[in-house]
Amino acid sequence: MPQVGKSGKKICCSCPETKKNRDECVVNFGESSCSVQIEAHKACLRAEGFNVK
Repeated sequence: MPQVGKSGKKICCSCPETKKNRDECVVNFGESSCSVQIEAHKACLRAEGFNVK
């Protein structure tokens, strides 16, 4: 896994919009209700070059 993504950011700082949406959904509705937001964040991270399962 690369240390930084295509944008030059570490995984923790990549995709802030999808991360925020995912985190807010999980806090408010629980992980089982947020698969769309979770998958959107994973897709963004993959597009940055990270190997996310």
